[in-house]
Amino acid sequence: MSGTYKITEVVGTSPVSYAEATKSAIEEVTKTVRNVSWFEVMEMRGHVKDGKVNEFQVTLKVGFKLER
Repeated sequence: MSGTYKITEVVGTSPVSYAEATKSAIEEVTKTVRNVSWFEVMEMRGHVKDGKVNEFQVTLKVGFKLER
C-alpha cells in the first residue's frame, strides 16, 4: 500500500443493522470517490422511536489513495 492516502468521514444509516449501515455508506462513498481501499468504524449509535430501535447509525473513516 505504498503511496499517499486521504481520509474522509461519513455516516451510514439503516433500519436493519449496523452491518447494513456500513455497507450502505461504503456503497455510496464509492460512487463519488475513486481508489477507496479501507474503512474504520469510529462510532456506532442508533435512533429510538416509540420505545424501539428505529435506525442504526455508523460513523466511518474511509481511506483512499490519492492520484497523481
